[in-house]
Amino acid sequence: MTGSQGFTPESERVTRQLRDEILDGVRKPGSRLVERELAESLGVSRLPVRDALKTLVAEGLVTPRPRSWAVVREFTPSDLADLDEVRGALETLAFRLAAQRHTREGLQRLRADLDRELDAARAGDAVAARRAAADFHQTVIWLAANELLSELERVMRSRVRWLLGQHDDLLGIAEEHEALYQAIADRDVTRVESLVLHHLTTSRAAVQGHRKPDGA
Repeated sequence: MTGSQGFTPESERVTRQLRDEILDGVRKPGSRLVERELAESLGVSRLPVRDALKTLVAEGLVTPRPRSWAVVREFTPSDLADLDEVRGALETLAFRLAAQRHTREGLQRLRADLDRELDAARAGDAVAARRAAADFHQTVIWLAANELLSELERVMRSRVRWLLGQHDDLLGIAEEHEALYQAIADRDVTRVESLVLHHLTTSRAAVQGHRKPDGA
């Protein structure tokens, strides 16, 4: 009897692929997502595509349209301000708790995320660097060891990962993460709180710079 542990439902596979393409910037805001076209390009029936679009709507990455299509969400300045406020509150708490509660295993996992980000940033691999940066923030939530905080993070995960991908200073962000990592490792809560406030400010500016049209 063969096990089914390696089996991934088509709807999950389609969801993961579309999510990655949106988060990595392959599918731009406003891009059409038509069930029939996606089904043909991905080699699946329309049902898993329909299920994937429903999931991505719930995650806040896709905006539904009448009948059988949708568009990649275009975040308005108001959307970004709301997301930034909530992200700031959650991450300030998460970084503080991570500094107080981290384990050796957790710190090793955070270091691995950071090393991947630094390596990718130095190599100019924007997709890999941004993914690792988002992993770093997600690991900090895990280190905080607060189940309710983790639950809130899961609800917001896709939108926050999208926001964390909206920057161009790959090495600058990675170096700020390195400083945060060291403060967490030292259990220096005061320094963590100062660094995370600075990081949120520079991250906000980086997002605004990334979204600004060339020549603006």
